[in-house]
Amino acid sequence: MAKFVTIGYGDQDGYDRTHAAVRNEAHAHDARLLEAGTVLGIAGTPVQVRNHDGAGMTVEPRSFLSSTLPVAGFGIIEAATIEEAVELASKTPCAVAHGVVEVWPLQESR
Repeated sequence: MAKFVTIGYGDQDGYDRTHAAVRNEAHAHDARLLEAGTVLGIAGTPVQVRNHDGAGMTVEPRSFLSSTLPVAGFGIIEAATIEEAVELASKTPCAVAHGVVEVWPLQESR
């Protein structure tokens, strides 16, 4: 099975205007993903880390990534194909509640 990183973007307004039954089914879908071993998490406050040329680390308390919607969460999905990963991501809260989910194939370093 291949691994895929998902990044969910969404805001409270989009969530609130989504019918409760749709939101509830999306949360139930997430619960099934968790039971199957998917790693899911809500995004916390990020920091930027730099260590240019190995000359010393700097840390800044902010994100580097920018978007019209805030980052809401992350996941690691295992699926046979990107199409299967996309199908799984399409039923998550960010995807159904007026947000968006990016699906990134993950090539593991060994």
